[in-house]
Amino acid sequence: MSSRLSPPKDTVSIYFIRAAIGRLAPAAQARVLRSVAIPHELLTAAHARVPAASFAALWLAVARTLDDEFFGLDRRRMKVGSFALLCHAVLHSENLEQALKGILRGLALFLDDVRGTLQLQGEQATISIVNQVDSLADQRFADETLLIMVHGLMCWLAGKRIALSLAEFSGPRPPYAREYTVMFSEHLRFDAPSTCIHFDARLLDAPVVQNAQTLKVFLRNAPQSVFLKYRNTDSWTARLRRRLRGSLGAGDWPVLDEIAREFNVAPTTLRRRLDAEGASFQGIKDDLRRDAAIHYLCNTPLGMSDIASLLCFQDVSAFRRAFKKWAGVRPSHYRAQPG
Repeated sequence: MSSRLSPPKDTVSIYFIRAAIGRLAPAAQARVLRSVAIPHELLTAAHARVPAASFAALWLAVARTLDDEFFGLDRRRMKVGSFALLCHAVLHSENLEQALKGILRGLALFLDDVRGTLQLQGEQATISIVNQVDSLADQRFADETLLIMVHGLMCWLAGKRIALSLAEFSGPRPPYAREYTVMFSEHLRFDAPSTCIHFDARLLDAPVVQNAQTLKVFLRNAPQSVFLKYRNTDSWTARLRRRLRGSLGAGDWPVLDEIAREFNVAPTTLRRRLDAEGASFQGIKDDLRRDAAIHYLCNTPLGMSDIASLLCFQDVSAFRRAFKKWAGVRPSHYRAQPG
């Protein structure tokens, strides 16, 4: 059976699902989860994940329910349509600095409790968040959401990934901190005086390369286009993911030494370079198979034995054991029928 029948997709930690519905009443939570086909049982599994498209659909469903694109975290609602209005407002900026200042001013008009500021110090630019949300859990999610919006919009406007040299967070390191290496930066710091992201100030001179036509596409794909952003496709992690993705359905996974030869580096060099990016061969392999499994479970009628074969497991039992270890629940949970 060919793995090319549908490509595996990115997934999102269940933490973000729980946080996104946190301001909804229980009945509304159940209704929204049903509308985007996320089984309610996954909420209690600490390591569960859902397809990125499901989180994007959930974001929209919560926004419609609350008439708030900021999940009800702020005293003032960021009414549906606010993000699109903000995009239109900064679309014709001369460069990224002008656009970024416009983004931060616009968000300050939409929100009362959370705002971002831009500071320049030598060759470094910093976006700092001032957050007056009462609950610490909501405060953290508000920080994450604002950074996702701002950084995602920056990347899109410039037409490239705006690399962050450091992401600092005012709270302690959360259990899902690994998500931040994909969302923001491989370089993280916790228990900082404030939540900030840092990047090369020279990037502020980058021209805005988008136009009205590309904006239509961007908004049509939002919010998924916002939180997935532009990826560093040249990193060693990205190269290895592409190589391993091609092994889905091939029957065997290549070993690290074999891939190192293909990349013309020594195995120790490849390990060291992956480690510098906060990754490992086994971790990338597990993440790729986990995301592919979730995609096949949620979006195809494939049976367990077919999925196990596509992911190069010797039998269904081995697949079930590995999936339970990755996601904290049995694969059958992802095929629970909405109640």
